[in-house]
Amino acid sequence: MQHLVPDGFVQVTGQGPFSGHIGPTWVRDEAGGDSTYGVLIAEKHLNKRGVVHGGMLMSFMDHLLGRTIHHAIGGATTATIQLDNQFLSGVREGVWMQGKGDIVRQTRSLVFVTGRLWVDETPVLQSSGVWKILGA
Repeated sequence: MQHLVPDGFVQVTGQGPFSGHIGPTWVRDEAGGDSTYGVLIAEKHLNKRGVVHGGMLMSFMDHLLGRTIHHAIGGATTATIQLDNQFLSGVREGVWMQGKGDIVRQTRSLVFVTGRLWVDETPVLQSSGVWKILGA
């Protein structure tokens, strides 16, 4: 089934050159201040077996978790210092994949987060990580 970008999503701008290879990526602001990020899966995302490359999934997760943190802590600059991933399901070309991140804990210099990606109702990737607030 061919998917389209769901209503309410706008294209993410102001991302670095590498993140542009992942997308275009999309964001929708949710009630309560959270955001959902998404991407239409294209041929460029696939490995030779015809499913999304694991590196793409991890890169998209790193991107959405970093943006989640950036917005939640007022725009401070951060860097990923740890990202653990569990692959739950394969993803095929032509589908809409989306995900969300949640801040679990924040200290003066570190932010602990979790995230998940899914297609329709199927979980694809779940992750947890730690980000350093630079200059803190």
